Order: sequence, then structure tokens, then C-alpha cells
Amino acid sequence: MVDHIRWGVLGASAFARGQMARAIHAAEGAELFALATSSPEKAEGFRAFAPRLRVHDSYEALLADPEVDAVYVPLPNHLHVDYALKSLDAGKPVLVEKPLGLRAEDFDPVIAKRNETGILAAEAYMIVHHPQMQRARELVRSGTIGDLVHADCAFAFNIAGVDDNIRNRAETGGGALPDIGVYAFGSVRFVTGEEPDSILDASIRFENDVDTFAQVSARFPSFHYSGMVSTRAFARQRLTFHGTKGLIELTCPFNANVHDLAELHLQTDSASRTIERWPTANHYVLQVEAFGRALRGEEAYPCPLEFSRGTQEMIDMVYAAARR
Repeated sequence: MVDHIRWGVLGASAFARGQMARAIHAAEGAELFALATSSPEKAEGFRAFAPRLRVHDSYEALLADPEVDAVYVPLPNHLHVDYALKSLDAGKPVLVEKPLGLRAEDFDPVIAKRNETGILAAEAYMIVHHPQMQRARELVRSGTIGDLVHADCAFAFNIAGVDDNIRNRAETGGGALPDIGVYAFGSVRFVTGEEPDSILDASIRFENDVDTFAQVSARFPSFHYSGMVSTRAFARQRLTFHGTKGLIELTCPFNANVHDLAELHLQTDSASRTIERWPTANHYVLQVEAFGRALRGEEAYPCPLEFSRGTQEMIDMVYAAARR
């Protein structure tokens, strides 16, 4: 693999244009090289910051381009597995937007193909690359807040009535749990290193076969979890780890420096609080750079498919508990 990685993007989504394509363009050792879209108008939005961008009129043409070194897939959720496999079959390392699959078993053919080909494939789970999440993991696992007793999470925004948003459409794998449950559950798994033993309670609301609200209580081996995600509530996000000797709160754990400033508040006695801030860290750029280091063999990718599959397993457990 060359030191300078030329990336191709499958699809001109608004998120790709606004976040990930720009992150690829900004990342060290990476180049936004190619885009697959049948819409010249959408391509112009990318050429505004990458004027030398090569544009293919089909996904297959981009995958066949021998000058594309790696592929990013921001397509609707129900297409993720298919194009992850097609990318690997084309010999391209692939970074696929979350959720890669809509059930835990959806990950299995991609993991098998990765193992068969030896080509890197990963879910684009950017928050684990942010220093605030890595710092929270360090503090919790080092015992800074004592034994962990409880973790709680809230993540919400309101897209009611936005009918063309794929999060509101069952046929494209929409829903609050697939879209943002991955953050609520995956962040706690990443920080603690534990997996849920059981879902104690799950209350889910649906609109047009898409879940729009989920309140979840779960038991992990050493602590209790409670959380809420919703796509029908005022924007809010918080992540808290409560131990026997202290408390950690992340004020903007998921859309760092977009929803709010990324801060970690650490309190270990009643009289003092330490605040750490990361005003310039861009987890999308950090994600692209980590993928590049893994491609060059400099380090293992910090978010393998097995970790992402574990988050989907918890989502599956929540759906099953709600049905019961």
C-alpha cells in the first residue's frame, strides 16, 4: 500500500460532502481522489473543495478504477453490506458508514471476506478516535473514579416530518437505534471494555415501522446502564460514568464541537472539578488517519469489525427485549 492513499467515495450524500469527504481531504497521508455519482450537480459540491476530483458515473466504475486505493461507503444503511463485499472483491480496503449491518449476523460475511482476502474493512465509528473518548476510557479503566456503578447516556435530535431523511424510512434501514443507538451502546462498551449480560427493560416507540424513541436499562458484569435515544426530541447528548469515588461526564460525546464544545468533566471530591477540552480535534480526520496507519501496517485499526458487531448484538438484544 502506498504512503499516499487515494480515496474513492461511493455516493454524493450530504453527510459525505459536509463531513467525511472534507475529512479525507484534510487528513495527513490521504487524498480525496474519486467520487461515484450519476449527478453532475452533486459532484460540483465536492469539487468546490477538491477541484481535481475524478468523477465516475457508477459505483462499479469507481471500484474498477485501479488508481483508487481505498473506498468510503456513505450509502443508505441497507446497502452497506453489499458494497462492503463488492469493495473487498475489487481488492479495495473499505470504510463503511455505521451501521454496517442491521443485525449482528449481517457482519459475518464481511468479516469472513476480510479474513479471506486479508484486506482491511471497518465500520466508520468515529467517536472512538476522539481524544475525549480515549481519555474517558483511560480514567475509567485506571480506577480514577473507583469501581464503576452506573453509566447513563442520552442522545436525541428531532427530524419529525422530514420524510426524505433516510433515518425516517424503514426501507433504507432507518430508525433511532440503528442511527444513534450505536453511539449510546458502543461508547459505553468502548470505555468500559464490558459487554451487556442482559437487557432489563426496553421501551421503544415506532412511527411507520421506524423506531423513533428507545429507553433502555441493561446489566453489564460490573455496572448498570440506562439510556435514551430519540429522533423526535430536542437536541441533547450526554454520557456519564458514575463510580464509587468519582464522576465523569462528557458534555458532547458524539458530535464533538458541532452540537457543543467537547469537554470531559472529572469530579473526585465535592470541592473540585477538572475540565478537559478539545476545541480543535476532528474525529473524522482522526478516523481517516487511523485507517491509513492500519493500511500501512503501522498499527492495528482501533475499531475492528468484531467490536462493531458487538454493538449491533446489543441493539438486537434491545429489540428482542422490547418484543417480550
